[in-house]
Amino acid sequence: MKEIVDTFVTHSTEIITGIGPIAGILLIILESILPMLPLSVFITLNMVSFGPLFGFLISWISTIIGCMLSFTLFRHFFQKKLYQFIKKKEKDKFADIMKTISNINFSNLVILIAIPFSPAFFINIAAGVSKVKTEKFFMAIIIGKMVMVYFWGYIGTTLLESLTDITVLFKIAGLLVGAFFLSKIVEHKLKVK
Repeated sequence: MKEIVDTFVTHSTEIITGIGPIAGILLIILESILPMLPLSVFITLNMVSFGPLFGFLISWISTIIGCMLSFTLFRHFFQKKLYQFIKKKEKDKFADIMKTISNINFSNLVILIAIPFSPAFFINIAAGVSKVKTEKFFMAIIIGKMVMVYFWGYIGTTLLESLTDITVLFKIAGLLVGAFFLSKIVEHKLKVK
């Protein structure tokens, strides 16, 4: 099994390195629109191909662009159609759900985005069709995706070590706590509600 993974990583990184950072960027942006693609694999390949710092930056910026692209598409092109599609008797229930999403606390939104196993595509859609302010979503994406990209990059590049080393879990928990406090500071300073 290890040989198969090593072969896959070697060939994939050769292809990505040969094409350049554009390949890593496009793969992650595409994943934000097509959720069946494996974001964790793309982040890992970027970090292996371009190093931990540049690979992290490529992955982080790309996922921000992809999430904002998905958010904007649903906000401007599908929001009205979705509301028209919903049956009249279900509109009240849907409106209540959208109101809850629209009023989500900034810190809770950041944590929701930062959790590596949260369904990012559905968060983008929900924020896009609700009335979440674009600035609020953008700031939450910047902070939350930093933790999520670091998590997948770290796990991907040190998979075997992370399965046996409990300190990895403490580092990730520390990052989530750090993201929470950073979101509280941003929420207070920029008055993001």
